[in-house]
Amino acid sequence: MTSPVLALRRAILDQAGADAELIGLMGGALRLHDEPTRAAEPVYALFGDVTAEDWSTDFDRGHEQALSVVVWAARGSARTALAVAERFAAILDDAPLALEGHRLVNLRVTELASTRDKDTQLTRVSLSLLAVTETA
Repeated sequence: MTSPVLALRRAILDQAGADAELIGLMGGALRLHDEPTRAAEPVYALFGDVTAEDWSTDFDRGHEQALSVVVWAARGSARTALAVAERFAAILDDAPLALEGHRLVNLRVTELASTRDKDTQLTRVSLSLLAVTETA
C-alpha cells in the first residue's frame, strides 16, 4: 500500500503538471521537487514539511496531513513567487485529486506566507495545506 503522504504528493504533481498557467509561470516546465536540484535557478517549488496524524474512525482508517509547498524566486522577484504560490493555491484548494490507494476527503489551503531569506535574499513563499485522506 502506498503511503498517504506519497500518494498525496503524486496527486499534487499530477494536478500541477496538467496546469498550463502554472507551467507558464514557472518558465515552461513544472519545477516542483522533493529536494532542491543541484544548482537550481529560481523560480522553483519544493515539497516542504509534512505531518500525518491518525484520523481514523470506527469504519475507516485515515490521516490528517499538514503539508506545505515552498516556492523560491530570485532576488527581486517576490511578485513571481507570489504568482506561482497563488496559482498552486487556486489549483489545489478543494481539488478532487485521485490518490493511489487512498481517498481524498478534503484539501484546503490554510495559509500563504512570504519571507526573504536573510542569507541569499531569495524570496520564499510557503503555501500551507491541510488534507484528510482515508485508505481506499
